[in-house]
Amino acid sequence: MFHTPKTTRAFGLRPCTLQGLLCLFLLGVCVGTAQSQVITVASPNAAFSRPEVAALKGVVPTAPVRLRVWGFEVYDARLWTPAGFRYGQSSQFPFALELQYLRKLEGAAIASRSMDEMRRVGGFSDAQAQTWLAAMRELFPNVAAGERITGVNLPGEGAEFWVNGQRAGVVKDPAFARLFFGIWLDERTSEPKMRHQLLQGLQP
Repeated sequence: MFHTPKTTRAFGLRPCTLQGLLCLFLLGVCVGTAQSQVITVASPNAAFSRPEVAALKGVVPTAPVRLRVWGFEVYDARLWTPAGFRYGQSSQFPFALELQYLRKLEGAAIASRSMDEMRRVGGFSDAQAQTWLAAMRELFPNVAAGERITGVNLPGEGAEFWVNGQRAGVVKDPAFARLFFGIWLDERTSEPKMRHQLLQGLQP
């Protein structure tokens, strides 16, 4: 376990520990003007079992995209999408976003950073923020290298979350789902390079 991260002196603030710094990069985002590097890694066999996507008929995975920040590997991300999926209308499709972590991160920090990134994508009330943050803190565990969190978009309902193939729960709010998946899919994402890599070959 590690404590709430502090940003670095490079941004005019206090120094931080390595683990604290990595908290700032969970979910593929960084602070200030830090530069991230995204690389595409080899596509795995799409036929292997993933319980979290079993109910999504006909979905296939994109090639995983690896996020590196300042030389540190954070996670591999990929989409599971059905035929006809259009990312400009993603909220209307059942699809999954999988993050397989490459290092240890705290669930509470993942939840907090998600809220920060959702604010980049669109506005919401303080009441919504409190409700959504509480839900994510309950659903997102601490993760270690090799573990995965998968979000499944449920059109008109919300977002369902799975941890290592086990259902964790659902946030029943379409507005939440739109903003959460927008962290990666929306044009206002803080990681446009990762977005481009994930959406390569998909319909706009």
